Amino acid sequence: MMRWKIGAVTITKVVELEATGGSRFLLPQATPEAIRPIAWLRPHFADESGRLRMSIHAFVIETPTRRIVVDTCLGNDKQGRRIPGWNDLHTPFLADLAAAGYRRESIDTVLCTHLHVDHVGWNTMWQDGAWVPTFPRARYLMGRIEHAHWTGPHDRDDVRTVLADSVQPVFDAGLVDLVETDHVLCEEVSLVASFGHTPGHVSVRIVSHGEEALITGDFLHHPCQIAHPEWSSTADSDADQAHATRRRMYAALADRPVLVLGTHFAGVTAGRIVRDGTDYRLAV
Repeated sequence: MMRWKIGAVTITKVVELEATGGSRFLLPQATPEAIRPIAWLRPHFADESGRLRMSIHAFVIETPTRRIVVDTCLGNDKQGRRIPGWNDLHTPFLADLAAAGYRRESIDTVLCTHLHVDHVGWNTMWQDGAWVPTFPRARYLMGRIEHAHWTGPHDRDDVRTVLADSVQPVFDAGLVDLVETDHVLCEEVSLVASFGHTPGHVSVRIVSHGEEALITGDFLHHPCQIAHPEWSSTADSDADQAHATRRRMYAALADRPVLVLGTHFAGVTAGRIVRDGTDYRLAV
């Protein structure tokens, strides 16, 4: 568990899973040979051999008026995941969330930056033979464009499975609000369109008392993509658009006092994007 303060807002990271190595399926260009020369990735984001360190975690944004969970990881008891290690998990995520000071009943908003499997899992939990909302007092915010994309025609059984166990049950409970990509959640928190990874992908901007942070979502998965914005993830729906989004976001963030919190960044998780010659790096 890690915490940051942005003015009157507290941001807390609650980890579900962390791993070193095993991410080549996601970023095939990030070979150990390509990673080792990027010295600033060590020790937080890569090991000495060049293997990537990555994390699946949620962020809780606590403002003076709201308690918002951003992205709900993989979830327990879920089946039919394409990655075998993501099936039938039994992690202490909810206990860790409560230990951080956030009982699930105290959350008033759940925000999904997009609807991939590792961002919606704890939307629901298995209880009395059914999938029920994990956060019963929360409104679940999902992008209108994003939802339309994933519920439209496609031939992916794994997507249908994720929708059935982690998305549709909160719709059935009447807890979902479909929102636009520039939606304002409250005075301090708003959405920023960052398309490419998915058609309706958003990042999350937090501003309070003159301080600012950005939760990335998956417009980049790992800090190595700051050094190499041309490295697109195999999970990107539009690799060219994802590359353009990274270029645009880095240029907008570079050398500004904006704390960038990576949705899959392990270790220290947060830093500021600065110029590094003609490229960029994450200063932690």
